[in-house]
Amino acid sequence: MTLDILTTIALIILSLATIGLLYRVVKGPGISDRVMALDAIGINLMAITGITCIIVDTDAFLDIILLIGILAFIGTVAFAKFLEKGAIIDHDRDS
Repeated sequence: MTLDILTTIALIILSLATIGLLYRVVKGPGISDRVMALDAIGINLMAITGITCIIVDTDAFLDIILLIGILAFIGTVAFAKFLEKGAIIDHDRDS
């Protein structure tokens, strides 16, 4: 009974935090703030999926948590490369 209440409260808090982060993505003062908010949204989605696994009492969503983590990491690396060089894919290669 106590675990159900705690997981529900955690889910509500994470959902509210995700809504706040969505506001930061849309209204962020700089591109780096938006990238950090997107990364935090990915972490929140992983946590929401994990808590959903606890509530439903299954481990079927654990692969989804891994997939979200990988996609969030790749997105963060791509944005960091864009901020550094101005392009994500370099077409000029040294032979």
